[in-house]
Amino acid sequence: MDWQPKRLTSKQLEERRLAAARLLKRRRHSQAQVARKLGVSQASVSRWVRRRGARRRKHRLAARPRTGRPPKLDEKGWRQVCRALERGAMANGFPTERWTLKRIAHLIERTQGVHFNPNYLAAPLRAHGFTPQLPRTRAKERDEALIAAWLQRDWPRLKRGLQSTGGQWPS
Repeated sequence: MDWQPKRLTSKQLEERRLAAARLLKRRRHSQAQVARKLGVSQASVSRWVRRRGARRRKHRLAARPRTGRPPKLDEKGWRQVCRALERGAMANGFPTERWTLKRIAHLIERTQGVHFNPNYLAAPLRAHGFTPQLPRTRAKERDEALIAAWLQRDWPRLKRGLQSTGGQWPS
């Protein structure tokens, strides 16, 4: 079996069903052999044979139209949103560079005219390559100047003490 991607498009799935039909039509392969060759289960091949029917109608193996609500934002709109996100929050009129789902929803509504509930934006953003920002694990009270002074004044002394005791902290 060749490598198979995890998700196939409806057109690719249709092509796989039609390939199975061609292999079975030649009567050189059993359903089990076709299943192994295409990387599917025997039950799937059997189901495709039943669906195709006794009159061997190919259109019964064709991809069905996708049903359901159409997406609020098309791919062109998502590309524009992604470019705006890459420019940064401040470039889009926000006071800080932090992107929140509320800010992104506001940006989409302002630029695309489409309302998204912020609670449901994480999945489409992840699908377009954006992941949630995680906060830095640094204390708010951290004083960089005090740390630099300590490193200059005390760290060399402690380092010398460690070297003299063979790497053990003095008791």
